[in-house]
Amino acid sequence: MSENYILNNPAWLGEIPSHWDCKKIGSLFTERKVKVSDKEYPPLSVAKIGVVPQLDTAVKTDAGDNRKLVRIGDFVINSRSDRKGSCGVSEHDGSVSLINIVLTPRNLWNSRYVHYLLRSHPFSEEYYRNGRGIVADLWTTRYSEMKSILLPVPPRPEQDQIVRFLDWKVSSINKLININQKEIATLGELKQNIITKCITTGLNRNVEMKHSGNEWINYIPWHWTTVQLRRIYTVILGKMLSPAPINSQDSYEEYVCAKDVHFDGVDLSSLKKMWFSQTEKKQYEIRKGDLLIVEGGAGAGNAAIVYDLCGKSIYIQNSIHIVRSKSNQVMNKFLCYWISSLVKRGYMKNICSVATIPHYTKDKVLSTIMPLPPIKEQRDIVDYLDMKCEAIDNIIAKKYKQIQLLQELKTRLTSDVVTGKIDVLDVEIPECEYMEETNLTEESNEQDYEDFKEEEA
Repeated sequence: MSENYILNNPAWLGEIPSHWDCKKIGSLFTERKVKVSDKEYPPLSVAKIGVVPQLDTAVKTDAGDNRKLVRIGDFVINSRSDRKGSCGVSEHDGSVSLINIVLTPRNLWNSRYVHYLLRSHPFSEEYYRNGRGIVADLWTTRYSEMKSILLPVPPRPEQDQIVRFLDWKVSSINKLININQKEIATLGELKQNIITKCITTGLNRNVEMKHSGNEWINYIPWHWTTVQLRRIYTVILGKMLSPAPINSQDSYEEYVCAKDVHFDGVDLSSLKKMWFSQTEKKQYEIRKGDLLIVEGGAGAGNAAIVYDLCGKSIYIQNSIHIVRSKSNQVMNKFLCYWISSLVKRGYMKNICSVATIPHYTKDKVLSTIMPLPPIKEQRDIVDYLDMKCEAIDNIIAKKYKQIQLLQELKTRLTSDVVTGKIDVLDVEIPECEYMEETNLTEESNEQDYEDFKEEEA
């Protein structure tokens, strides 16, 4: 073991250089708890990319004066310690929701070093370890629990060099990530263009066309029709959250909510549970082949078909609609492709109220108009789109894998440098312009749609 390193540190730090200090968060920061209005101090989102002006995907609230003040240089972290790294040093004055912890540095830290250190994977794990609650659901770390966490404190010149080194290396990695992100976005647009074209005009390019009379459909083949969903589908909205049984006959069951439904499928791997009566179980149980559509939140309109229930009985919460056909002349998969086309072209923003949370209500689902080809053409279109989309999705998956590997490299490098495992003091660093990672699918972590459903319940 090198004499340049010391071991009398917490497990999350391990060895650090012997000339570095090691101090508690409580001695290095003060907690800022000033409540302000989002009218006076613009709302900020605390997300995986850091503290940024409020994201379009953020759940809008009517909190008013019930927010926390943030000043430039403050470190902000989501107390719902979900290991997503939703934190960062703010470059903006503003306000954040009350579930966030806001810390002001006591001394002249290099704020970029703080940003790298407190967003590093080892610190995220230590922050999580100091919390309490129901694992992966309502886990929270309060300031009183995090203030005793020990942090490494290099001399200021070394902090500055670490920042220069990481800005250089991280920027290089971010450039590669951004290239992949743009290619994924381009492929996604190509996929949606193919879906929209096929779902509205069919596969025969020589067929005579007519105007549908609907701006979202435009022209369709002369022998197709258009129809409101209420004529050919039934829609069932799920059950309000029920945290306690009403009587002894109720049972504690798994349910699907908004976070579980995406256009690439229904995720049944980590479902939440609530109480259902025997009558409710008959009403809200999912059947194989059901089309599920998200009712509200940032994912309003997301839709997918349930192909396999894994041998379980699973139900729906009231952020989900079950959509079932009344006739054998319509295919759920055809409708799923149509809903995908509408969502990607902005239909939900057009018809849903977004003053707080967008809602694709039961009536709005039933009022949606869709193109309706003969059933054989529906099958042919679905088969063609399945083939084309699978090919594009395979390319996208490879791009995501490249991004994952680059993210892992960035995470590992950052963690090793900010904790002194890699000495960069004598590294010659070229002039470079820092580039942020552009996360095209970033969502706010302030408060998800299910939180609002729990409050309503």
